[in-house]
Formats: sequence, C-alpha cells, structure tokens
Amino acid sequence: MQNQLEMLRIFKVVAESANFKDASVRLGVSPQSVTRAIKEFEEQLGEPLFYRSTRNTTITEFGRQMAQKCVGVIDQVDALFETNKGSAKQSIEGSVKITMPNAFGRQFLLPALIALSQEYPSIQLDLRFSDLIDNVVADQMDIGVRVGVFGNSRHVARRVRDVKFSIVGAPALIERYGTPQQVSDLCQMPYTGLIDQNTGRMWPWYFASEPECVPTAPVFSTDDPEAELQAVLAGIGFAQLPDFACAEHIRAGKLLAVLPEQSPSPWGVYVYRPQRGPVSERVRVVFDRLVSVLAEARLS
Repeated sequence: MQNQLEMLRIFKVVAESANFKDASVRLGVSPQSVTRAIKEFEEQLGEPLFYRSTRNTTITEFGRQMAQKCVGVIDQVDALFETNKGSAKQSIEGSVKITMPNAFGRQFLLPALIALSQEYPSIQLDLRFSDLIDNVVADQMDIGVRVGVFGNSRHVARRVRDVKFSIVGAPALIERYGTPQQVSDLCQMPYTGLIDQNTGRMWPWYFASEPECVPTAPVFSTDDPEAELQAVLAGIGFAQLPDFACAEHIRAGKLLAVLPEQSPSPWGVYVYRPQRGPVSERVRVVFDRLVSVLAEARLS
C-alpha cells in the first residue's frame, strides 16, 4: 500500500504526462507500479482521476481539480524539507560536549580541537578531562574518547587505533638493580603502581604469556599517570606504560624497555557517542575530526 504523499507525487507526474508509460519513465518505476498507485488513489478518493483507453489517457474534471490542489501541497512539503537542509548546510553551530582521558586528551586531542574551534567559530566546545569511565548519557556528553576495552552496545563506537604497552625503567635504575630476565624478577625490584580512579584499586600488569599481576608493594603509587611517568623517569621504579606515554622517552634514551617478549595485547582507542536518534551536523563534524586526528597521531 502506497503512503498518501507518495501517491500524490505519482498522480502529479501522471497528470503532467502524456500517459502512464511516459510518467513511469519520468518517475523511474515500472508502468505497472504507476497503474497500481493511481488505482489505489482513485479507490481512496471514490472518484476516477483518468479516462483510460488502449490509445491514450485523459484526465477527468475531478482529476484536474485534484491536480491543481496537490501541486500546492507537494510544493509546501518540499519547501519545508529544503529549508531544513539549507539551514544545516549554511550554519553548523551549537554546543558539543566531549569527555576524554586527562593526559591523553591534552597531548593528542586538545591542539586539534582548538584548531577545529577556530575553523568552526559557531561550534561551542565543552571539554571534560577525566580518567574516570564516564557515563555519556547521564552526563549528557555528545562524544567520548576512551583508551582500553570497549563493550558497550548502547554506544556507537569506532576503534580508531591500538595502544601498545611496555615495561620500562630508567637507565640509572637498571644500573643499580640489573635487567629483569623474567616476570618474577620484577617482584624483587622496585616498581610503581597506578591506582584506578574508578575502583580505587591498583591497575594490574598484563603479560603475553604470564597471568596478570596486581602490584602489591609499589615503592611509589598514584592515581595520576603523569605523576607515575615522572617517578619512573627519576629512576624510582619500573612501570608498565602505554606507548604514547613512554615511546618518546625510549627514543631519547631516558627509559629502557625490558622483557619486550612479555608485552601484552594492545588496547584500543575508541571514539564513541550515545546511540540516540539522528546525529546533528556539529556532532558529526567533531566526531569525524577526532577519528581523523587519532588515526594520524604518532602514539609510538
């Protein structure tokens, strides 16, 4: 069964055409589809719209009056949608709230978002830096960025790239305690611990072929990744750090990677948004820019 607006559109084209076949060509459908639509329309109206013969099709007086009426109706509907489309193209504006991890967001996302704000001055960016696992719906966020595991089917998420992890220590630390040859050696050496702000417990260390290990006696612990990095650079202890935090220092010789064969499986970097209805153009612009920036960023 055709919807009424579609039947009006078909009828309008038929009324402007020489016959049903000509109308079907203009509409890009089969002649049978046009015939069915007109028949159904006539049944709803209770009046014939066309006189049909084997040679031609002639519109009835009732059909002529109906054609005059439907032109205005269809034009008004088309104008309504064209107005909405035009305004969206002409002006991308409004607030976009984004949540992202603290150090990661400041290092890789903040410069790009500042540039985007200059490119789209009518978009008001509201940035929230936090290492807590956020609730984008409850906090009314439009977009989130997360490093780790993502399994929330209520969000639209895109895994942009991977993050690798390394066990690292400062050269001075390794000179004092030596290079660990196996995971168990780390337990006999100074190491740091990062506290998960979501649980208040220590983040475990993950390995390629050993069970995960929760640091039980770190010489230095904190809930701030940047503070842990500074402690490791100072030679206080070994740590398991993501490549975006330690790769630059490894290249500079300030940190050395140990037990590379025990590096765990990479984590993902995700850009996501709540799965709720249509997406505004401003949110789409920011979402796509974050995906592009992270895909091209040098994390290691």
